[in-house]
Order: sequence, then structure tokens, then C-alpha cells
Amino acid sequence: MKPNIVMVDVGKWPIFTLLSPQEIASIRKACVFGTSANEAIYITHNDEVFVFGLNCSNCLGTGDNQSTIVPKKLEALCGKKINNLSYGSGPHVILSTEDGEVYAWGHNGYSQLGNGTTNQGITPVQVCTNLLIKRVIEVACGSHHSMALSSDGDVYAWGYNNCGQVGSGSTANQPTPRKVSNCLQTKMVVSIACGQTSSMAVIDNGEVYGWGYNGNGQLGLGNNGNQLTPCRVAALHGVCVLQITCGYAHTLALTDEGLLYSWGANTYGQLGTGNKSNQLSPAQIMMEKERVVEIAACHSSHTSAAKTQGGQVYMWGQCRGQSVVLPHLTHFTCTDDVFACFSTPAVMWRLLSVEHEDSLTVAESLKKEFDSPETSDLKFRVDGKYIHVHKAVLKIRCEHFRTMFQSYWNEDMKEVIEIDQFSYPVYRAFLEYLYTDSVDLPPEDAIGLLDLATSYCENRLKKLCQHIIKRGITVENAFSLLSAAVRYDAEDLEEFCFKFCVNHLTEVTQTAAFWQMDGPLLKEFIAKASKCGAFKN
Repeated sequence: MKPNIVMVDVGKWPIFTLLSPQEIASIRKACVFGTSANEAIYITHNDEVFVFGLNCSNCLGTGDNQSTIVPKKLEALCGKKINNLSYGSGPHVILSTEDGEVYAWGHNGYSQLGNGTTNQGITPVQVCTNLLIKRVIEVACGSHHSMALSSDGDVYAWGYNNCGQVGSGSTANQPTPRKVSNCLQTKMVVSIACGQTSSMAVIDNGEVYGWGYNGNGQLGLGNNGNQLTPCRVAALHGVCVLQITCGYAHTLALTDEGLLYSWGANTYGQLGTGNKSNQLSPAQIMMEKERVVEIAACHSSHTSAAKTQGGQVYMWGQCRGQSVVLPHLTHFTCTDDVFACFSTPAVMWRLLSVEHEDSLTVAESLKKEFDSPETSDLKFRVDGKYIHVHKAVLKIRCEHFRTMFQSYWNEDMKEVIEIDQFSYPVYRAFLEYLYTDSVDLPPEDAIGLLDLATSYCENRLKKLCQHIIKRGITVENAFSLLSAAVRYDAEDLEEFCFKFCVNHLTEVTQTAAFWQMDGPLLKEFIAKASKCGAFKN
């Protein structure tokens, strides 16, 4: 499962909503896995490794079987420079480092950890047999078997072998890594992939080989017989395959010319052929689309995805329970988002490398530039303090400023605008709202912002201020807020504050704010409250 650097928001995977913004910002690489997408591992910019989630079969590697919603550090992997990771259905986890070492932990009922036992791996342990002298560059997992590709083109496999997926020529389970030879003996393998119980490999000349379970035609051999050793996909003769990826029981292949082929199970339309019939041999799809540059699938799902040279992302197969039988154009910018939003389970199909600085959204970029002296072309001075803004943003976001700026010729436009009718916190909050669509003020200051919103005819901001005030009302500030609601003609807020005061009449009448209330307003309140029976006693 090869990693890639993409502009992706890990928050699209539900499990990452458990993390704070600071923790999210620390993530450099991440992977969500597990039968219900309830486990996750991530690597920070400091090369520390953390895990959290359900911990089925000790798949978090924390040394215990306890689930955790708080990330736990895996000390054994910190500083190891993880560059490749895959997972099985148990689940078990296999990863490789930049130094070519392989580590494994989790479910081990079929020796898929490669340590010669069937004992569960409760912490990450290096896989040594036959791999210590190799530099592993890629790992892949099926349901309960594992594979590793070395830098010199050798493939090693181990674990469950009921259908020949280890490629040893038998159906006996393989307790430790064994080199897959036979017709691959003299070949230079450049990429590997696993379905649930099948294995695929691409060699340096673009040929494709498959072995293991073939009941749905996922090996692409033109039949549905299992293969105990690697067999060449002859139907792809004449094309050079660059990338191969496997779903639960289907396979996708991408050629050097950007052509896309699919074969295998098709119950959910995951082949993208327009029907739900299994395909025993490779069939070309998306022929009418532009060149394909990336394909995506995962052995734990029936979902497929592809990205074109122009950046368009398509999805098909099982998408949130629906069967999509033809590639459907999405609004996504990367194939990973398809799995976050539409795959069942919502796992990651590869280890993601996240570039935070290059992945700011328009909204994030706008927020970042608020009150920035470097890029601003206008300043407001309030209470002797400056606030730096951009005329274009203000014109787009606010009718008041649009009218103001149109009344000036460009050459007469002031570089500094003095504001004396509002306080600095209030005016700064207003300008920041134009950049962020949000307000962060205590209810007392929100009164001033409500005044501004009323003056500038900003109805949405007016409602937002009323919400802040309602949320922050207390016995001590209730009458001040009621006075403000009356003053700014906020009828809904006035009614809310009035009811609050009546419901807490004994407490609020003992506050200084009550007796400092404007005379006519106090009389009006007492009269209205009396009608409600509030002053009966």
C-alpha cells in the first residue's frame, strides 16, 4: 500500500473528530483501518507514532487489549521513519520503514505476523525471517496473509494460505516470510497488492501476475480456478501496467498510457462496466474519459476510484450502500476522499502523507490574512489601534463598505479610516467576522456588535449576536442584555431576556443592573411582568 502526498483533510474520517485541532495539525502521515474503520495510526512531524480506537485483536499495538479514544504513543516505532503500511481483516498491521525494516502486530491466528507462531502480537515486533538482509520498500495485506516487496524486486509472502494466496504451491499456512518464486524467480517485481484471499504483482516490464483465490475471476486469467503459484495475466499482453490495486474480490490495473482495466467480482458494480456481471478477464473502462493517472481500491471494501490527468475524481461500486455501476464524477480532488465519504467501512486505502501548509482551503487562507499588515491595503484606527484589512474582501462581504468605497475615487481613497462610534473589540470582531463567518465575543461585547450589525444592516450578524447573548445570559447581566435588546429593536432577543428575568425574578431584582435600569424601561418591565403574575407576592 504505497503512500502519497495529497491535499486531504483527515477530519473527513469520523474517527479523527476525536482529536483536537492541535493534534490534527501535528499529523504528517495517517491511516484509518479496522473492520468498522474504528482504529487509526498517525505519525507526527516529530516522527512520533500514535494510535487510538477500538483495539480489536490488539491491533493498536499498545501492549494491552484496551480501547482508547485518547491517542497512545507507540514508543517502539517513534523515530523509525515509517513509509509504508497495510492492514488485514483481523485486523493485523504490517509496516515498513525508510531503512527497509518490517514491523507487525495484531491478529495472528494464521501466522500473518510472520513470527512463526499464532500468538497475537500485542506490540510491534520486527519481522526477521528472510527479511533482515533485505530492504523492504512496500508491504501489502490480504484478509489474513501478508506480502513484502524488497528493493531488489523479490516478493515474500506469509500467513493464511487456504487458496494459495502465499504462492508456495500448496494450501498450507506459511508461518514466516517465504520468497514467492516459480515464474517470478527471475523477474523484477515493482509493485504488489492483495485482495481478501488473492495476491497480485507487477514486474518491471509491465506484466501482471496473480495467485490465490479466483472464484470471482479476480486474478484475470479467464477462468475461476484458484492458483497456488503466480500466473501471468495473459489478456494484458501488449500493455504496460504501472499500477495495480485490489478490492475485496476485484482488481484494477492502470497502464503507462493512462488506460484503466478491471476484472473480478462485480456484485456492486465495482468494475465500472455498467452491469453487475463478474468479469473473468480484464475489461477496459472509462475509455471516453481523459487519461487516468491514479486508481484506488481496498481489500476491505467493494469501492473503486480513479483520478484523471485533469484532476477529476470518479467513484463506482458500493458507495454508501448504493451500487454505482459506472464511474461517477465527484467533486473530490483526491481518491482518498471517496473512501472517507463513501466507502463501507470508511477506511484509508493507503498511508496518507499530509501536507498541511499546501492544503489550506479558501476559507482558511482568508482567515489567515485577516489583520495582516503584509497583504492589507487598508487600515481602520479604533481607540488608537490599527486593524489591517483588504478592500476587496470588505466590498464582497458587506453592502455598507461596498457603498462607502463606491463614493470614493481610487485616488481619493483614504489609507486609514477612523472609527469613533464603536469600541476596538467590537469593530475588530465585526471585521474578523467578514473574513471568517464566525464571532468570538462575550455576551456583553456582543451587545455592541449587535448595535453595529443593526447600523450596518447585517441581518445574519444580528442573528449571530442574538445567539451569543442568549447563550451567555446570566442573572448578573440579564437586565443589561434586556435593555440592549430593546434599544436595538431585537424583538426575539427582547422576549427571551424578558422571560429569563421573570423566571429568575428574585435573583435579578437584587442585582445593581436592575436598579440602574432606565426609568421608563424599568416601569415597562414591571408592568409587563405584573401582567404575567410575576409580582403577585
